Amino acid sequence: MKFKRVLKYLFFITILAFLSFLYSFTSVRNSNKKINKIEVKFEEGTNNFLTHSMVNKLLIQNDATVKNQAKSVIDLYRLEKNVSKNPYIEKAAVFLTIGGVLKSTIKQRTPVARIVSDSDSYYIDKQGVEVPLSKNYSARVMLVSGVKNREDIKVVLPLISYILKDDFLQKEIVGIEKSDDGLYQFAVRSGDYKIDFGKLIDVKLKFNKLKAFYNTTYKDKTIQEYKRITLKYHNQVVCTK
Repeated sequence: MKFKRVLKYLFFITILAFLSFLYSFTSVRNSNKKINKIEVKFEEGTNNFLTHSMVNKLLIQNDATVKNQAKSVIDLYRLEKNVSKNPYIEKAAVFLTIGGVLKSTIKQRTPVARIVSDSDSYYIDKQGVEVPLSKNYSARVMLVSGVKNREDIKVVLPLISYILKDDFLQKEIVGIEKSDDGLYQFAVRSGDYKIDFGKLIDVKLKFNKLKAFYNTTYKDKTIQEYKRITLKYHNQVVCTK
């Protein structure tokens, strides 16, 4: 009985030793395998700041391309961190396949507005992160002027988000101008007139007044007669011809 038990233990030990050897052999063989291909995949989006070749140039390790390097020397964390530093990238994932393919999945930042000033111009995304202009792609977004610092961006960002969530407002409002005293004015697509929005209070009420005004003036075709539409007064829309 004891002999059978000993044989059983020896059998299990032998199997475990064989599996460990097989795993070790496979691991060594896999780690010595070289990177034979680089694949870059962009997540769905409307922006095209980066190209596949531009991302390939970011996948550099020790001042050399990772292609034809052994898998064992590839520092995936370092590569992913290096790619993620690019200002056009919101999120990046870099990983290796068993077959020796280095894959990179990239989510580019989506600009929601372009900040313009006498000294600088750049995009911001929905989180308010600054995105530099690109030679490869020009995003069609609303222009925002009068914004001078990060605090100004934080203040105007909810207004931008509100406009973009409304199909009509998104198509109609093409520019936002902030004055030094915190008053806002809009440039629109449908005409040469300006919309004085005032301070960022009662935002929903003001936009509802604007939509009601549009419904009336579009029907009687009088909208083009005005040079300025003012929403900052309580419960009324004041127009200047």
